[in-house]
Amino acid sequence: MGALEGRVAIITGSGRGMGREHALGFAREGAKVVVNDLGCAVNGSGSDRTSAQLVVDEIKQMGGEAIANYDDVADWEGGHRLVNAAIEAFGDLDVLVNNAGIIRDRVLVNMTEEEWDLVMHVDVKGHFVPTRWAAAYWREQSKAGARPSAAIVNTSSTSGLLGNPGQSNYGTAKAGLAAFTVIAAQELSRYGVRVNAIVPAARTRITESTPGLCDIVQAPADPGVFDSWDPANVSPLVAYLASESCSFTGKVFFVQGGKVQFFQPWTLAAEIDKGDRWTVDELAVEVPKILGDASPPAGASPIR
Repeated sequence: MGALEGRVAIITGSGRGMGREHALGFAREGAKVVVNDLGCAVNGSGSDRTSAQLVVDEIKQMGGEAIANYDDVADWEGGHRLVNAAIEAFGDLDVLVNNAGIIRDRVLVNMTEEEWDLVMHVDVKGHFVPTRWAAAYWREQSKAGARPSAAIVNTSSTSGLLGNPGQSNYGTAKAGLAAFTVIAAQELSRYGVRVNAIVPAARTRITESTPGLCDIVQAPADPGVFDSWDPANVSPLVAYLASESCSFTGKVFFVQGGKVQFFQPWTLAAEIDKGDRWTVDELAVEVPKILGDASPPAGASPIR
């Protein structure tokens, strides 16, 4: 038996790239998969239903069960239809993998309102909407006396958690998704739902079009060399996070090749406390100290 035997999973943006690898990997582990993909370009434009159906065909050829879904995950009713599609086809829903995302890269001073709004719409709302409808389903199950063993896996990015110039819209969205993961985990645990996130580094349409990454992510010329950028390397971690054997929630993990690292959340570190209200001059001396720079700026007065 596979690690996901009998579990029903929705994977958004799974017609190509990393999402496709998730879908195929889940099927190999015994999951019944809803392959959701609009078939849009990396910038969110256009639509092509072929990619999702091709993944479904691959899964069926290997003896698995899958259906294709073409709903827009950032659309309120589309997200509802997506969740209902899983339940109607397979009788239940156990896993939601929020993988769909787009980019509209531009340096901040040249970015348009449309470029900002579209990335927020797809990348942030496209995680929220399916999560909201799936959570409502699991809440009703819980109220009816069942105890779901459900899992949500979100997709963040180093562009947000570490920063990357030219991606203020995408990075802001992805940093927000890490926070969304932590909060959703806190809210949904009462219904038997775990929520975790991955921060993947892999060869996808997004990384291949990201400045500074397009050359790095190429597959090695020697087929005998481990391809650390192969998107299939990410999928086993996603499958584990989706499995019933995984017990933790609210965590974020970096994953690339054979490496998995826990992303430590925002943490309060060094502090200063005067016990009274600070003056600006005093802060000019003391704040650099908690950043590891104890040398006061020229002309600053020492704390009294």
